[in-house]
Amino acid sequence: MKIKRLRKKIRRLEKRLREGPNKLAELKRRLEAAEAAKALSAARKSAARAAAALIAKTKPAAKKPKRKLNLSPERRAQLSAAMKARWAAKRTAEANAKTALPAQDFRSEPSPQPPQGGDASV
Repeated sequence: MKIKRLRKKIRRLEKRLREGPNKLAELKRRLEAAEAAKALSAARKSAARAAAALIAKTKPAAKKPKRKLNLSPERRAQLSAAMKARWAAKRTAEANAKTALPAQDFRSEPSPQPPQGGDASV
């Protein structure tokens, strides 16, 4: 190897050794800064989550608007008939329950007791 080339290699190596500790220190500083930023971000996110949970508990969530059904006229008529039959059945069930309740209430009442008096011979 030529002397000039050897000197150049030595110079590069010395430069690397001189800058090595500085570079290492800089990388460590960057790592600490990144970790601190990550911890701060995590704390900020957890606080935001807690605030959102508190807000969600205090006010009810807004309801989504109902979606319009794209029904054909035949299907709409079919659903209408089914719902009308369901409502009619519900009305008859309620009417039957109302007529049955007074009879049950009458039976559940205790029978009248004879008056208790001091005169048992009469």
